[in-house]
Amino acid sequence: MNSRRISRRQFLGQATAAGCAGPLLLSGAVHGAGPNDRINLGFIGVGTMGGGHVRRFLGHKDVQIVAICDVVAERRDLYQKVVEEHYGKEKEKGSFKGCKTYKDFREVLARDDIDAVVIATPDHWHAIPCVLAANAKKDIYCEKPLTHSIAEGRKIVDAVKKNKIVFQTGSQQRSEFGGRFRQAVELVRNGAIGTVKTIRIGVGGPPVVCNLPEQPIPDGTDWDLWQGPAPKRGYNEALCPRGVHKHFPAWRNYKEYAGGGLADMGAHHFDIAQWALDMDNSGPVKIEPPDGKATTGLKFTYASGVEMFHGGPTDCVFEGSDGTIMVSRGKIESNPEAILKRAIGEKDKRVYLSNDHAKNWVECLRNRKDPICTAEIGHRSATICHLAAIGYDLRRALKWDPEKEQFVGDDDANKSLDVARRDPWKL
Repeated sequence: MNSRRISRRQFLGQATAAGCAGPLLLSGAVHGAGPNDRINLGFIGVGTMGGGHVRRFLGHKDVQIVAICDVVAERRDLYQKVVEEHYGKEKEKGSFKGCKTYKDFREVLARDDIDAVVIATPDHWHAIPCVLAANAKKDIYCEKPLTHSIAEGRKIVDAVKKNKIVFQTGSQQRSEFGGRFRQAVELVRNGAIGTVKTIRIGVGGPPVVCNLPEQPIPDGTDWDLWQGPAPKRGYNEALCPRGVHKHFPAWRNYKEYAGGGLADMGAHHFDIAQWALDMDNSGPVKIEPPDGKATTGLKFTYASGVEMFHGGPTDCVFEGSDGTIMVSRGKIESNPEAILKRAIGEKDKRVYLSNDHAKNWVECLRNRKDPICTAEIGHRSATICHLAAIGYDLRRALKWDPEKEQFVGDDDANKSLDVARRDPWKL
């Protein structure tokens, strides 16, 4: 692939305060390197999830990690050391220097020797880096839930298509956990439980407004950059833990940054429901919240008549006319038990086969094919979570047009399709 390059200074000039406003006329690194060449990776966000991805991708000989970016200095320094010690063991001298650190992700995207990026930031920091990376012709692996709003997802999908990049959403359940979710999906698609009637998804509740007290900002943490497009507020370590940490921070709970437990694990489990229904490019047509102030029990209805409920006894429950399948990360069960003994034959419907999510993406970086969870799929799964959150907020029945991605006859609800962004960040 030929590249039109602009200088690092030119890129930063176009991508600074304007965020994503306006097109970026560059195409980044050259894809299609020789079979013996490594693909250069940059990492944007190396907290608990991103740090795990660093260690995971270090095990892939096809890639070379050359950049680490985070707003917390201790995390940058740690994972630079992890990377350089790993590659140093491959050298005769036992030392390696070649992984640079950055506080601002735009500097990573301005490097035209970087082929692809792994984005594992908080949810409110997914869309802008994704669109800028796509416009820079960088292939992308971005964590789930893919977006902080429905409108963001369509902008990511459009940028990915326009720039013809390879995009993997981090919905690892499609690839891993012993293939249990894939087994459930193929059984459902092939009629093992008869006609699908109801799906129940057991995940947490919708997000709440952040009311955490203000604390002193730790040295080495760029709190303003962590907030980015989110509303300005005081620092709290529950949102951005001090230094290196081993837990999943609480920013997931708050509207300003994410979609609560509903989106955090819902992006995984609703994704499996969409996959089983063969609705990767669509979604439900009606959203009905429960009565009162309940934060579980919301119902989706698909055009087919299938009803899907937020709330259930396990991760995913598929109820059909002839039986039930219950699947979670640790096990898969059915009632009657004979359902799980049904073999999937050569003439049956099969789904994309991947047993390693990261490896699947790396292979697609070489062959330029779609990975198992594209931007469109990630967007549609995240949309389910956003629709539920909007339903809980508005507390009334809503009609949804999955093709136009608009609420039908409800201008007030359509105001919820996107989030406000703090200046100077734009999308």
